[in-house]
Amino acid sequence: MAKKRRPQPQAASNRPQATAGEIPVVGAREPCPCGSGRRYKACHGRAADSAAGPARRPFEGLPAECDWIALRELVPAATVELTLKDGLPEGVPSVTLATVLPMAWPALRRENGAVLIGLQNDTPGDDISRDLAAVLTAALAAEPGTPVAAVAGAADGPGLQELLDTEAPFEPRVHPGFEFWIEDADAASGEVAASLERANAAALPTVRLAGVESAYWCETPEKNHLRWVMPHEEDRLLDALARLHAAGESSLGEGTRLVGSFRAHGLLVPVWDLPTTMTAEDCEKPAAAFAERLTGALTATGPLTAAERGARSSLTNRQITLS
Repeated sequence: MAKKRRPQPQAASNRPQATAGEIPVVGAREPCPCGSGRRYKACHGRAADSAAGPARRPFEGLPAECDWIALRELVPAATVELTLKDGLPEGVPSVTLATVLPMAWPALRRENGAVLIGLQNDTPGDDISRDLAAVLTAALAAEPGTPVAAVAGAADGPGLQELLDTEAPFEPRVHPGFEFWIEDADAASGEVAASLERANAAALPTVRLAGVESAYWCETPEKNHLRWVMPHEEDRLLDALARLHAAGESSLGEGTRLVGSFRAHGLLVPVWDLPTTMTAEDCEKPAAAFAERLTGALTATGPLTAAERGARSSLTNRQITLS
């Protein structure tokens, strides 16, 4: 299926847009199924090759862990206001998490002292939470009006869980474009305006559903999709999805289909194909109804039937690891 390429670093280093149809097993030199436009071996194949089991959960313990994962892996343009555990330092009016920043900067400090942290970056260390915490610490001390380079968090250094107020709300705001990069986007002109236009053109329209947690609708040229980051233990969730699938209760209505899942940062992300006519608003009631069916299926403890085992095998055969 045709996909828009993600913005490049000079415009927007957006993470790969996780995919639509049935998720295939691909060769190392074939396009990565995440839709990044790169070969599998140079993209998510590296993570898959090194994954001996379920990925570690770097965002565990943070409010809305599932939304952290969605913003890291699925959503082109979004921001969240963060609350620091020890309060804001003098001269820092706000700290904002952004999916991606211009020039793929890990962070920047605006002229007014506000701090922005980019979530969709390759981190230099092996602990995303510690690396992002190190970048945040550096950004808080940076001179106003300067970008902040990537920093590897120390092995014994704090993670985001130690720096952020985990009792504060985490409320993502999904944007149609990257105007949040610029303090006065309406006044942008010349190359700045052109870069912003290019970045916006490459971003897939995405909406966070209001009635369920961490479910994101997105629009692509050939079909729409719902990608839903779920907090449940993997084997238990797969069993529940298999029970629903075998019973014909895994869809979100006519013309929709559960096609597989991603594993991202230790959690599963089931993916549904949707008709091009099905909007995010159209997903709300079917998603809420599915959530109720899933809750019931998660309580089942008996062994899977033959049909359910077949459904589970089909779902796991269409699963890839993003990170």
